[in-house]
Order: sequence, then C-alpha cells, then structure tokens
Amino acid sequence: MITVGTRFDEVVLGGVVRQGWWLVVEDEDGPGLVVDGPFGDRDEAVWAADDEDRPAGVQAVYGVRRADGLLRRRASPQDRAWWSFLGEQADRLPEDWDADLDDEHPLPGLVLEVLGVLAEAGLFLYDPTGADGELGGVCLTPETALDGVVVSWRQHDRMSRERLHGAAADALVQQVMNRALAEVLSVRGFAVEPIGGACVVREGEPAE
Repeated sequence: MITVGTRFDEVVLGGVVRQGWWLVVEDEDGPGLVVDGPFGDRDEAVWAADDEDRPAGVQAVYGVRRADGLLRRRASPQDRAWWSFLGEQADRLPEDWDADLDDEHPLPGLVLEVLGVLAEAGLFLYDPTGADGELGGVCLTPETALDGVVVSWRQHDRMSRERLHGAAADALVQQVMNRALAEVLSVRGFAVEPIGGACVVREGEPAE
C-alpha cells in the first residue's frame, strides 16, 4: 500500500514513512546511508544534524529512504517552491526576448543564473505589466548584441516619477542601488561591466 501524506509531503510505504527529511552520511560513489529520520521539516533535521554525537559528515537531505537504508534524493517542497518562484520571476522578462535563440545559445542559462542570484539576495524583478509595477525592482534585459544581461534598478514611482524627495535624491538613490546590484553580482562571480548607469553582466569565474 502506498499513501501520500499531506502534513510534511511524506510518502508512506507499507505503513512506514519513506519520503521526507533525513540525516544522511554522504557517499561520493552513490546514495547516502540514512542514520536518522524522517523529520517534520528541514529546520528540525538541520538542528538534529548539529548534535555533537552525530557521525562526521552527516547532512540533512530530502528524499525517499530505500529498503536497504540508503536514500534516493528528491526535490524538497522548498526546492519546488523555489523553482516555481523563479518561473514567476522569469515571466517578468521582456516578451519574446529569447525567440531567436537556439537551444545551444548560452544567454538563456546566464539569464537564469543572474535571476537566481538576485532572488537569493532578496531582490525581485520589476514587473512593468503588473498591477504593482509602481513598486519598482530590478530591470533585467538580455542583450544578444552585448553577449550579456543588462541589469539596473527601478525605484518606486514615488521616487522615479513623482520625485517626492527631489531630483537630487532620486539620482543619488539610483546610483547607490545600481552600484549595489553590480557589487552583488560581482561577489557571486559574474563579470560585471558598467554601461551608463547600469551594468552588463557576463559569465565570470565562480566565486569561492
């Protein structure tokens, strides 16, 4: 009998919980050995992994525990939520920006990398078509002619259009935010080149 639970996105096989968060000793040559679990959520598993009595190298991993005690990795609920969020962010990119690119072109991959880094930093893309477009955000424009992605900041309409705090404040804040974006992307290993008030982002050396 197979039952799919709802509380922790668990799978019960023969009355035993098999899918969830587990503590695993990783094996470079294959699936890791389960040493404890399942846990109710990732935080509980990570907290348990920090116990000083645990074996060296134990990690919190989401997956399905096999009958032989090894773990088959699966995308966690957090992973699926993350990819769903990135998809929503990608929908804010300029329409048909990749229509003329073939499957081997590196630009789409670069766009997704930049998008992911920005999201991990807590920075969302500007949505010019959304009801909340006036909120601002990151403007991300793939440019095949530049072989990269143009990245800039868009302030809330109160600053960028209404200029409630004056043109000087608008200009200074814009400079600070554009510089911050460039620094974040540089720290994460991209090659960043200033262009006007924005920057062009290209593949670079991975950050250590």
